[in-house]
Amino acid sequence: MSQIRKAVIPAAGLGTRFLPATKAMPKEMLPVVDEPAIQYVVDEASQAGLDDILMVTGRSKRALENHFDRVPDLEAVLEAKGDQKKLDLVRRATGLGDLHYIRQGEAKGLGHAVLCAKRHVGNEPFAVLLGDDLIDARDELLTTMLETQERLGGSVIAVMVVPREDISAYGVVTPAESGGDAAGDGVVPVSGLVEKPAADEAPSNLAVIGRYVLHPAIFEQLEQTPPGRGDEIQLTDALQEMAAKPAEQGGGVHAVVFRGRRYDTGDKLSYIKAVVTLAVDREDLGTDLRSWLKDFAADL
Repeated sequence: MSQIRKAVIPAAGLGTRFLPATKAMPKEMLPVVDEPAIQYVVDEASQAGLDDILMVTGRSKRALENHFDRVPDLEAVLEAKGDQKKLDLVRRATGLGDLHYIRQGEAKGLGHAVLCAKRHVGNEPFAVLLGDDLIDARDELLTTMLETQERLGGSVIAVMVVPREDISAYGVVTPAESGGDAAGDGVVPVSGLVEKPAADEAPSNLAVIGRYVLHPAIFEQLEQTPPGRGDEIQLTDALQEMAAKPAEQGGGVHAVVFRGRRYDTGDKLSYIKAVVTLAVDREDLGTDLRSWLKDFAADL
């Protein structure tokens, strides 16, 4: 089991792509089947042994704190009814780890959100999990990344092979040992990163997805990183600098190539696909849903 215990989950975004649903409800609380998206992410961190979790939130995100808190009145009602199944579901969210919360204050980008965690994390490696990326619990990723960081030091990022026509939506890495479209297997040394390049300018087809295990030296680098794309402090820009630094300064970046199942809840269409894909695999829903989907598709 990894010695790394702390995770940071940035959750301060306004969720404007999901308006009006997110007018009064955080986008992280949108249900993916019957659990809010944020619970999948916290559960992933917990399963990897990260039991000290800091959420970086905003002033409209109190529902996140409430969800992971105890609800004595509701629990008492379920207990009185003898509904143990629902009682276990309600209580499960409260036992996933030691959760802490801090407000970002201003929307200055992912790099700034990570920087808000500096005092809580201290001088130790930590994980960052983005709430828009859900990793299937049946596929190993975060544990591999934690082990890689402990073995190689520096920082570790997760990447996936993405078609060239879609690459401009992602941060993209330059593999240290080869360029172009080299995908590699397992762990790939990284010599550079670029945020959302044009398809014909992308250094590879390895796109960064929302999982990181970072050396604490990233905080000092973020403090020196000027606003970049979108006039925001980009974590990608800071990692670009860390890739060039020596190991004794916390430098070095490696990418773990993930070939498993990832569900994107970052926009409406991807969110709908994620809900359907996960529901189809459920024992209580899958059979009936598959049958309905086949009939529905036949009528299109």
